[in-house]
Amino acid sequence: MNIENRTVVLTGASGGIGRAIAQSLDACGARLVLVGRKAEKLDAVQKTLSGKKHLPVAVDLNTRDGRRDLLQACNGLDEGGISLLINCLGINELRLFAEQTEASIEQQIQTNLLCPILVCHDLLPLLQQRSEALIVNIGSTFGSIGHPGFSSYCAAKFGLRGFTEALRRELADTAVEVSYIAPRATRTDLNSDSINAMNEALGTSTDDPALVAKEVLNTIRSRGSADRYLGWPEKFFVRINALLPGLVDSALRKQLPLIRRFAQDSIN
Repeated sequence: MNIENRTVVLTGASGGIGRAIAQSLDACGARLVLVGRKAEKLDAVQKTLSGKKHLPVAVDLNTRDGRRDLLQACNGLDEGGISLLINCLGINELRLFAEQTEASIEQQIQTNLLCPILVCHDLLPLLQQRSEALIVNIGSTFGSIGHPGFSSYCAAKFGLRGFTEALRRELADTAVEVSYIAPRATRTDLNSDSINAMNEALGTSTDDPALVAKEVLNTIRSRGSADRYLGWPEKFFVRINALLPGLVDSALRKQLPLIRRFAQDSIN
């Protein structure tokens, strides 16, 4: 798909990965609907972009009113409607499941799973009006590998991967493609100090948000419907976990003492 002059709805636009995606799409000549909760953060992102045709929409997509306002903003576009939706909104928390609060569990599932599903539902009729359209859901390696300390996050990302797969198959005979991109650990403010410290202690490799943005561009240009996993050996572990999960069980069990320690540090 040619990106130039396409209108792209980008949720989570003020986050680390979202900002990198916005900058990459701007450089390719796209028109962006930048979606985030705080207007000042969206304004900061917009100041890094060269184009003047972008539309910031400050809404809380976890609310019905926020999603309605986004839909109204998209309906009000006067340049041919939207061709792409990139769901990049997400939150994370390192916490042992028994120590998570009910509110935290609900927020993880709401923000990382239910919210992108509902945004897709709202905007799909607009995408279906185009002769060529694409939905890209940003998932995680933890959407394929259950990891201690991230049970609720994994549940949401597993769900997002399943939703993406099902929707892709449901729309296979239409003009709307649906793709899933699974980054590994990425250097953004989404990660707490405890998560960063744990990644360092475990020797976990981390990527720059620009790498994720590059994969998003590649997905858009190829209109590829296959899932994309970033990083080695993470993409290998995804395959191993699917075929021989016991091997991954054993590897993660050895790391449990470290994971528990950093999960406890996140509370203190």
